Amino acid sequence: MPGNVLVAYGTTNGSTAQIAETVADVLRKDGLTVEAAPAASVSDVTHYDAVVVGAGLYAGRWHKDARRFVRRHRRALAERPLWLFSSGPLDASASEREIPPVSGVRRTMIRLDAKGHVTFGGCLVEGAKGRMARMIVRNGKGSDFRDFTAIENWAAEVAQELTGAPKN
Repeated sequence: MPGNVLVAYGTTNGSTAQIAETVADVLRKDGLTVEAAPAASVSDVTHYDAVVVGAGLYAGRWHKDARRFVRRHRRALAERPLWLFSSGPLDASASEREIPPVSGVRRTMIRLDAKGHVTFGGCLVEGAKGRMARMIVRNGKGSDFRDFTAIENWAAEVAQELTGAPKN
């Protein structure tokens, strides 16, 4: 049973980090040892038994730190269980239906034989960094569309696969 898990993430405004921390908390509750860290700060993944990588979506692409992370560690990631998540739709669509991965993430899934991917709603609120983000918020299109129940349920499925524990 893999016991040491990394949850790496790429985020600009912190909302993807909150999703990653939620995933890590659920995995910990199921008895796994978990570290959640910004993707840019991770120098080695070889001492982890499994990895979850998540990133915010910006203009149809994963956050640059997550893209660089999977490129830099591709060999090691291909040798261990890997799950991916994206956050980004600034509407309720992620809660209403399954949203497929964007093309770059889909290629990563295939190349690294990832076990799964999910897209969660995003969050863009007052104080967001970036000209486009500020414009979206100013035009009233920003809000918090993250569904933490869905995030916890997905993380529980990952934990179940890692631990082999029966579903509740």
